[in-house]
Amino acid sequence: MDLRIFTEPQQGATYDKLLTVAKATEDLGFDAFFRSDHYLRMGSVDGLPGPTDAWITLAGLARETKRIRLGTLMTAGTFRLPGVLAIQVAQVDQMSGGRVELGLGAGWFEEEHKAYGIPFPKEKFARLEEQLAIVTGLWATEVGKTFSYEGTHYQLTDSPALPKPAQAKVPVLIGGHGASRTPRLAARYADEFNMPFGSLEDSERQFGRVREAAEEAGRKGDDLVYSNALVVCVGKDDAEVARRAAAIGREVDELKTNGLAGTPAEVVEKIGRFQAIGSQRLYLQVLDLDDLDHLELISSQVQSQLS
Repeated sequence: MDLRIFTEPQQGATYDKLLTVAKATEDLGFDAFFRSDHYLRMGSVDGLPGPTDAWITLAGLARETKRIRLGTLMTAGTFRLPGVLAIQVAQVDQMSGGRVELGLGAGWFEEEHKAYGIPFPKEKFARLEEQLAIVTGLWATEVGKTFSYEGTHYQLTDSPALPKPAQAKVPVLIGGHGASRTPRLAARYADEFNMPFGSLEDSERQFGRVREAAEEAGRKGDDLVYSNALVVCVGKDDAEVARRAAAIGREVDELKTNGLAGTPAEVVEKIGRFQAIGSQRLYLQVLDLDDLDHLELISSQVQSQLS
């Protein structure tokens, strides 16, 4: 079971803070550092000093880390044209020496689009499907050949399809709760399917749908990695769990039901239940980026029991 650190910088974080967390992620033996792709805070936090751009952040981290994978859960398809996104991701992959992964979603948070003048189309899923076809098609085009695409939403004519990523294949992540279109899209384009903030029962059901869709598309169900994203709140005892829950404005019982919360033993036991339904990788949503002791505890008392 891979453990990855997943951050929500729109809630309030500078690049320097994210760099500190990313370096701790690397030093403590976690597999990857991922971040959300949002431009507006959510909930009652002030979001100061303001948002940071996901791919600018990852470009910086690409040069200041050496081992960990870097990526997004999820890049909003509404934020970037697919041809431009293909260039950005390929460049950051080069800058990292081939450590980038692209999570790509349709985009959903209408308020942030209004706040920053970003168009928010009514039909987003069909656009996402075209974006995936274009981004992966550009990367797969042989050097010296061109890529063209005629879609409803995007048209490309004789693109040189450059630059290329450092990796032969940048892993693409697709996720969500949708019962039909999401599994079909994952079966066609994804290297990994991510279930965001879902229960064991919902995760098992969705993993099954994706496996079935993959087989219908001519792939093996095991061709994909299956993962979950869950908020994490671990403490060496009940008092520390309660303190960390209070620091992020959450209740312990709710976190234990909907996330990974409790003592290391409790969290390891719940991780085992996710592993039993086919989850191979967990994205630990860390909401208090100042609490590096939390990461150290997860590394020493949780991750160490999974290897």
